[in-house]
Amino acid sequence: MTTVEKIKSIEDEMAKTQKNKATERHLGMLKAKLSKFRAELLAESQKASGGGAGIGFDVARTGVATVGFVGFPSVGKSTLLSKLTGTHSEVAAYEFTTLTTVPGVIKYKGAKIQMLDLPGIIEGAKDGRGRGKQVIAVARTCNLIFIVLDVNKPLQHKKIIEHELEGFGIRVNQSPPDILIRKKERGGVNITNTVPLTKIDKDEIKAVLAEYKLNSCDVSFRCDASVDELIDAIEIKNRKYIPAVYVLNKIDSFSIEELDLLYRIPNAVPISSGNEWNLDELLELMWDRLNLVRVYTKPKGKLPDFTEPVVLKSDRCTVEDFCNQIHKSLVDDFRNALVFGTSVKHQPQYVGLTHVLQDEDVITILKKI
Repeated sequence: MTTVEKIKSIEDEMAKTQKNKATERHLGMLKAKLSKFRAELLAESQKASGGGAGIGFDVARTGVATVGFVGFPSVGKSTLLSKLTGTHSEVAAYEFTTLTTVPGVIKYKGAKIQMLDLPGIIEGAKDGRGRGKQVIAVARTCNLIFIVLDVNKPLQHKKIIEHELEGFGIRVNQSPPDILIRKKERGGVNITNTVPLTKIDKDEIKAVLAEYKLNSCDVSFRCDASVDELIDAIEIKNRKYIPAVYVLNKIDSFSIEELDLLYRIPNAVPISSGNEWNLDELLELMWDRLNLVRVYTKPKGKLPDFTEPVVLKSDRCTVEDFCNQIHKSLVDDFRNALVFGTSVKHQPQYVGLTHVLQDEDVITILKKI
C-alpha cells in the first residue's frame, strides 16, 4: 500500500467515525497517524526532486523576500504577476496555462521583492493530483502567500486551498502553538498546563504521544490547545507558519454592495488585476505582512543615502543584524552607532549592537580607533 493509499484509508475511517467522548482518543490517534504519513509524503516528494520542488519549479531566489501566488487554474494569477512586475506570464482563457514557476521582481518602498506565479492547484493537490506536490513545495519556501480567488466562483475554494496547504504542513496566518515538549529517558509522561484545556483531555494527549513513541516526556501546555495543535508541536520541524493574503480577483463584475461584503473577509483585498483596480492596497498589505524594516545609511560627515535602504527581515532587527547584512567584519570593529529615527528618544542617539531598529531609521556605524 502506497503512502497516498494509507492516507486515503485513514481519511475514510475518520469520515466514518462519529465524534463523541468515546471516540476522541481513537480520532486523536488517527490524526497523529495521518500527520506522520503526510510527513512521509513530503519527504518522498523532496527526495524524488533532489530536495527541491523539481524541474521547472526551482527558481533562483532574488530580493529580500518572496511572495508566492497560489490558487485554482484561471483565477488571474498570471495577469496579476504581469501587472505588478511587468514580467510576461502566459495568459489564456483555458485552465492550466501556467505549467512551471514564473518569477518576477517588484521594487516596492526601496525593497526588491520576488513574486512567483505558481501553476494552478486542484483539490487533492496535497496527495499528488496535478502538480500539487511541487506547487505546495515551492509555497513552503515563500515569506508570504497570495491565495488568489475568483470572486465569481464559490469562496468555498478558499477552504479547499487552505486544506491542501495544511495537508503539506503549511499553517497560514497562524502562530506555532505554545506547547513545550521535552523528551526524557524515563519517568513516563508528565502533563502540565497553565490554562484550562477544553479541547483535549489527558487520554487523547497520551494516545497522540504514544503514536509518536513519546513514552517518557514532559509536556507543558501554555494555551488551550486542540489535538491538531499538539500534533503540530510534535511535528514542528515539518510545519511552516506563513502569512497569507486572500486576493479576491475579478471584482469588476461585482456591485458596490457585494464589494462591501468582501471587505468583511479577514486578510482579504478585493482587486481586478485586468483593470488594475486596488493594486496599491494589495501592495500595502503585502508590505505590512512581510514585516520588513528599511534602514538608511549615513556615512560620517555626509548626508544620508535614501536611495538604497538596507532591508532586514527579522521581527527584531538589531544593530548587529544590520552590521552582519553589510559585512561581518563590522561587528568586530564596532564601537557604537549613531541612530536617527523612531527607535531612539534623542535625535541622534548613541546605541550598541543590541539596539532594536525600526523602519526608516538612519544609522552611522562608528568603528574602534
